[in-house]
Amino acid sequence: MIVYLNGKAYEAFPGEQVLQVALRNNVYIPHLCFHEKTGKAAKCRACVVEIEGMPGLKTSCNVPVTNEMRVTTNSQQVLEAQRLVIDLILSSGQHDCLSCEQNGNCELQDAAYYLGIKKPSFQLYDNDYTIDDSSEFISVDRSRCINCGRCIVGCNQTVVNEVLNWGNRGFDTKIVFDTDLPMGSSTCVQCGECVQLCPVGCIIDKRSIGSGRTWELDKVETICPYCGVGCRLEVHVDRKHDKIVRITGVEDAPTNNGMLCVKGRYGFDFVQSSERITTPLIKENGKFREAGWEEAIGLVASKFNAIKKEFGSDSIVGLASAKVTNEENFVFQKLLRKEVGTNNVDHCARL
Repeated sequence: MIVYLNGKAYEAFPGEQVLQVALRNNVYIPHLCFHEKTGKAAKCRACVVEIEGMPGLKTSCNVPVTNEMRVTTNSQQVLEAQRLVIDLILSSGQHDCLSCEQNGNCELQDAAYYLGIKKPSFQLYDNDYTIDDSSEFISVDRSRCINCGRCIVGCNQTVVNEVLNWGNRGFDTKIVFDTDLPMGSSTCVQCGECVQLCPVGCIIDKRSIGSGRTWELDKVETICPYCGVGCRLEVHVDRKHDKIVRITGVEDAPTNNGMLCVKGRYGFDFVQSSERITTPLIKENGKFREAGWEEAIGLVASKFNAIKKEFGSDSIVGLASAKVTNEENFVFQKLLRKEVGTNNVDHCARL
């Protein structure tokens, strides 16, 4: 079917919402509560548009497309309504972009920039929340929360951990963990799905604070090394200091759809650990000494050959590691099966 956005024709698919068609075709409409994984919500009211034949303004995230539908996303009336909504949201919390970790990666900031809002116009009731740093990997600053609900839907319906929910009413409405416990005392498993879905700086990776702005980091896509599911992830790397700052899931990955477990998202300390062995070690007389790669590999090969000759190939067992890449694990099992001649190979992630 065909949908017209600001007079230009675009292809649309049955079941799509107006906002989805716009985003897929790079037609920006401010939106905060909508995410492809959490679905239509129409809570924030930022995505309003004009639709020919429909009275008033409509939230584009929950209006299904019809053939020949004509939508205007940038009329004066639409922009004024969007500007008022974003202005009110900016006025209802502590959205100080200069000191916020999400500066440059914030959907509220993007909307304000698009609409030309330089500072909030209103002085609204301000909740004085303390930052919840009780959990191992995640920091929660409710003063930056916009009550979009994406973290709650993600926790309850996407990863189905059922930890997050709404608490209180009116201006006191806030996200809560279990029965309003600190995150670190709740049943949260630290998968980080709420971090990935949060459009602002409310729920963020604790250990990445102060480690680099979004535009300073390179994104390198790879496969999570921890198990055989094959989750795709993006490693955010500070090239200046040769350091991994954070890891996020790839949203359109068919295996994980942006989701990661606590190991995949936060278990990367070993990469830059000062305790990593970088040189082969050979034990002689009860003590290790450093050796070159050629000497070490030669010694291992000779030991394997001697064991095979005396006891047979099946006397050798290989245990692969979750802290190397899947490609390296493939080569390891191939070495055991083809060169050593045994099927006795396993992986620590299965145990």
